[in-house]
Amino acid sequence: MTESDTPRAPGLLPDAIHRAAKPGTVLLRLETTQSREGILDGAWWPRSRDIGAELPDLIHVLTGHLGPITRVGLDATAWDELQTRLVIDDQVVHIDSFPVGDDTVLITRGDRDHFSLLVVPPHATPDAARAAMARAVRGDNVTHAAQILIDTGTRQAPPIPAEDPRTGEVRHEPEE
Repeated sequence: MTESDTPRAPGLLPDAIHRAAKPGTVLLRLETTQSREGILDGAWWPRSRDIGAELPDLIHVLTGHLGPITRVGLDATAWDELQTRLVIDDQVVHIDSFPVGDDTVLITRGDRDHFSLLVVPPHATPDAARAAMARAVRGDNVTHAAQILIDTGTRQAPPIPAEDPRTGEVRHEPEE
């Protein structure tokens, strides 16, 4: 019996998801244990804060591994122009706004099967993103998403340019 012939219990994540990322693909890691005892079930590294551009690819990939996705919960303050629903692969996916923070996205499959993904900020360096994603998918992880991002140095925003690109005026740092 090959690994692909081995039946999986419904509601569990696949035992292994190892594929090389090609340019333009979704950067996603899922926890590979069947216990789902960790705080997070995976990690996602979107390229921008444009949810309309980023979410369809994520849902497409997740649907291939988890089955149909019905809802996505995000923090509206973390994304540009949050819509209430998107049609992805001919299926309506409802988008709910929750104050979960910009470091988490909640995925719902079916009525009550929830998956929590760490969201690595688009500005993260590849090394920091890999470290955060690896930590998030550990089966024994008990660290919340925000702390993982702080610990791996991905929480920091990119530096503010000294010059405003719109006006050309020099910006002054606020005094503390």
